[in-house]
Amino acid sequence: MTAPEHVDILGVPVHAVTMAQTLALIESYVTEPRLHQIATVNPEFVMTAQTDAAFRHILRTADLCLPDGVGLLYAARRMGRRLPERVPGSELVYHLAELSAARDWPLFLLGAAPGVAEEAGELLCRRYPGLTVAGTYAGSAAVEENDDIVRRINDSGAQILLVAYGAPKQDKWIGRNRDNLPQARVAIGVGGSLDFITGRAVRAPQWAQDHGLEWLHRLYKEPWRWRRMLALPRFAIRVLFDRGTDLSEAAIPARSSRHDN
Repeated sequence: MTAPEHVDILGVPVHAVTMAQTLALIESYVTEPRLHQIATVNPEFVMTAQTDAAFRHILRTADLCLPDGVGLLYAARRMGRRLPERVPGSELVYHLAELSAARDWPLFLLGAAPGVAEEAGELLCRRYPGLTVAGTYAGSAAVEENDDIVRRINDSGAQILLVAYGAPKQDKWIGRNRDNLPQARVAIGVGGSLDFITGRAVRAPQWAQDHGLEWLHRLYKEPWRWRRMLALPRFAIRVLFDRGTDLSEAAIPARSSRHDN
């Protein structure tokens, strides 16, 4: 299936899709005999990609980079382009679970703290009758655990994989294993979504989300994240003064040359 149009923001592609279009794309991905990687891009992703070449490469070779961050919509508008709406990964998880229940796609929940994926799976199954959670496992993104985790996912028969190791670890884990998961069709890095599902973390109120202030709510709840939050003003400054960042590595590399980091 042809990829949707994208906006290049500081060298990172962000696809111009709505939530409904994202779900339609996922339905098409499931019919294709390979794993499709989806990244939930926000300004922190973009700024990390400025100095992390392996992460940037993964974002540029992902099948779909969702606009998960109001700042991306503002950045696109400044460039004279348009991203139709924000597609938050934490909301996509619920829509995808509902669709998976309807289409009989088994899910595998990977990552978060021990016990969180299992609890999130139970809650999703209660919310969406008919949903099959084929497996859950905390594990880690460490290379030493890679083979064991891949075996667990393959043995489960899951078609949809949600990875909650946080960025960029989760996205690098998926990128490293795109050729090792022959039964899975879609893999998405979902950050703290499993914590939201279980109530271990609370999303910002809707008004804060609508006004791009979700970061402020998170900083209030988790003040130890202040260093990471510095990426936001840096992103705004770079977008304001950017005159055409070239981080394209001459061209988007073929998937066959993916990094294994």
